[in-house]
Amino acid sequence: MERIKTKKDILEILCCPTCKSDLEIEIKKEEKDEIITGILICKKCKNNYKIEYGIPNLLPKKEKNDFNQ
Repeated sequence: MERIKTKKDILEILCCPTCKSDLEIEIKKEEKDEIITGILICKKCKNNYKIEYGIPNLLPKKEKNDFNQ
């Protein structure tokens, strides 16, 4: 099975799913020019989104009052 590849260039097309602002990246593990693990951080609202196994998780954060909906 081929692993999904996340590259630094992806920041040019991604935005924060919550506020639509630009994202910064904090790389924890990288192989060649592929990001394996890290965190995408919104410059405006400061939400963060994990990158695990080369896959960015950009699901919007749930509201604190959003109980099991």
